[in-house]
Amino acid sequence: MTHLSRRHFLAAGTAMAVLPAMPAHALTGQQAAGLVGNLVNEINAVIASGRSESAMYREFERIFRKYGDTSLIAANALGVDGRRATSAQKKAFTDAFTGYISRKYGKRFREFIGGRLEVQSVGSIRRGYEVRCIAYLRGSDPFRVSFHVSDSNKFYNLFIEGVDMLLTERTEIGSMLDARRGDIDALIRDLRTAS
Repeated sequence: MTHLSRRHFLAAGTAMAVLPAMPAHALTGQQAAGLVGNLVNEINAVIASGRSESAMYREFERIFRKYGDTSLIAANALGVDGRRATSAQKKAFTDAFTGYISRKYGKRFREFIGGRLEVQSVGSIRRGYEVRCIAYLRGSDPFRVSFHVSDSNKFYNLFIEGVDMLLTERTEIGSMLDARRGDIDALIRDLRTAS
């Protein structure tokens, strides 16, 4: 997917500063695996549904909102620019970003048509649990998809073939905002149709 650069690593340090400290695990590994199992089942059902592309993207957005910590993911993507955003801009950004990320990753999940995701294992990490899955695609070698799940029982990060969603989106949203000379409202408008 995206090539990692020095900018990605610099953004990672900032990303960790934005994520709130989380208490000792109130969530169990079994609960985290159950959440991702349900998420994967819903993704697999959409993949197998034969629906139109736009209908699939609407379903991926519903699933992302249901299982993802969209506020945390969006706040991380906006980064330090979120400090100067108004409450209304933060809410509008979260909504626009959620649609954008659903379309973007929905395109990736559409590649799974005729394939499937399977939960393989779960392990404890600093901020919750990592639930590791294997993606099986027709005509392709299996590869890893991992979800990080917090004690809020929502996933807050996703890795496809080792590519970190939080890090990638933080960098890409920063670049998009730079291209708009820091205009958060312009970014919000553009995210509503971008993918």
